[in-house]
Amino acid sequence: MNNLFILALGAAIISFAATPFVRRFAEKIGVIDIPKDNRRVHKKPIPKLGGLSLYISFVATLILKEGSLIPSEKGIILGATVIVIGGFLDDKYDIKPIYKIIFQVAATCILLYFGIRIRLITNPTSDVKQYLDITTLGIPLTILWVVGVTNAFNLIDGLDGLAAGVACISSITMLVIALLNNRSEAVVCTAVLSGSLIGFLPFNFNPASIFMSDTGSQLLGFLLAAISIEGAIKSASAFVLAVPILALGLPICDTLFAIIRRKVNGKPIMQADRGHLHHRLLDMGLNQRQAVVIMYLFSALLGIISIIVMEVTNKRAYTILTFVVILIVLIAWKCGFFVHKE
Repeated sequence: MNNLFILALGAAIISFAATPFVRRFAEKIGVIDIPKDNRRVHKKPIPKLGGLSLYISFVATLILKEGSLIPSEKGIILGATVIVIGGFLDDKYDIKPIYKIIFQVAATCILLYFGIRIRLITNPTSDVKQYLDITTLGIPLTILWVVGVTNAFNLIDGLDGLAAGVACISSITMLVIALLNNRSEAVVCTAVLSGSLIGFLPFNFNPASIFMSDTGSQLLGFLLAAISIEGAIKSASAFVLAVPILALGLPICDTLFAIIRRKVNGKPIMQADRGHLHHRLLDMGLNQRQAVVIMYLFSALLGIISIIVMEVTNKRAYTILTFVVILIVLIAWKCGFFVHKE
């Protein structure tokens, strides 16, 4: 535990120290978020590229830690590098969505090359610890999972400190799960990621002096998706589907609601709107900080449920997941989350 604290502290210090330099770099090359439509809630130009400080902190801490990098860490670092390159290009030049997907799939292929993939999933009909071998289906499922979570975090990055805080809560949740399952590689990665986010949040929480933008939000989604495959498990190779879905529940729900909302209302799936959860909370009269804190609490609640799910049988785990999903959908329907808003 002492080593974990040192790793997290080291990552936090590097992130905290790197962010002012990244902010000046963003200003120098003109990567600034200028409010141009009603979806943006900030009123003045804010430098972007904050994700670079998270990337620097995460990679530097892993490289500098005691012992050499293990294969899974190498795969995650290389994949994260591809994601950051794609995110930087998007922040600088606003590239088309298809090109972002290409970078995300390429980064996931690197994970697959290094053996980070879904091989077995828990049997949802079993009262004991049984697993289903999904063989080659694990490859497309891994791609779908990583690309989906990467974009989910990209979509919730709409308020100061929101994506960073939710990612930190999810990372700490996965840290606890990895500790319970003695998954040392996932423990290290989640401790380092949590520290990196803690060091970055003072600059990103409202009022933010820098945005993580696509460089950061895609990086966080990618890292958490990859680590969840490595750590949210009950054996060396089994993927407990209910656990990471709950641990990453907030961005996943927000993304699914956005897809359903746009489909039901005849809008392109990739067309942005003001229907996201954080927009709804702002429309209710909450300020940015209040909305973000509520979403933090919701994310933490789902994280606690995911930890509980680890300790029950497969059938009960999926029963809990089903109940939570139905409850969230009913609340979303009642609150009008499926109504389109420009």
